[in-house]
Amino acid sequence: MPARGQPAGGVRAMLSFAALMLLAALAALAFVRLGVWQWHKGRVREAERAAFVRGTDALVTVGPGSLAGLPPYQRVRLTGTLDGAHQFLLDNRSYRGNPGYEVLTPLLRPGEAALLVDRGWVPFTGSRAQLPDVTVTATDTQTLSGRLAALPVAGLALGHAPPSGPWPQVTSFPSTAELAAALGAPLEERILLLDPASPAGYVRDWQPVGLPPLRHFAYAVNWWVFALMTVVFWAIAARHRRRAGSAA
Repeated sequence: MPARGQPAGGVRAMLSFAALMLLAALAALAFVRLGVWQWHKGRVREAERAAFVRGTDALVTVGPGSLAGLPPYQRVRLTGTLDGAHQFLLDNRSYRGNPGYEVLTPLLRPGEAALLVDRGWVPFTGSRAQLPDVTVTATDTQTLSGRLAALPVAGLALGHAPPSGPWPQVTSFPSTAELAAALGAPLEERILLLDPASPAGYVRDWQPVGLPPLRHFAYAVNWWVFALMTVVFWAIAARHRRRAGSAA
């Protein structure tokens, strides 16, 4: 019940105002949190771009053993045999606005996990029933060089599709485990972005993944501006409330 001398409408108005202020405070906190998240992503993208630049400082020749200890985007040289009979086509990969695939070909190394070599981008043929010709002509041992990188990941889980169909198998944002299961052999966690100078590939205009750091920093500032606007709104509303209470 409302307090003596206080109309029920006044109590409802007070509760509505309190709920509005709580909502504004929660929104401001959420905006601040989103800004911090975008700022952190910007710092991560800065580090990735720095690693991408450092990757060309030296060319590391890789012998027997795993590649796990090498830094991201490190440029390496290694020897093996390309398995042209078991290739993957990464779907939903565009180049300069054109749809297409990236071609992943296993590089077999004796006694080691296979390494998927990204041989570059090929255009969409215009029909899902007709896949591009990605035949590997060389069957002997080859020495390849390129950058170590992670598999592409989707911004949203909606783009995921595991490998399927006859070889070459089409897939979209697969995991290493899914590719290894389809291949029937263990795989290195990272892939090799084949050097543009190699004759064994297609379009290879490699760039660091994700949005530029400045874009994330701009998003962060936008979220913090929203937080500030919410606080200003809260202050103005509170001031009007006090003035209305004084005039009553």
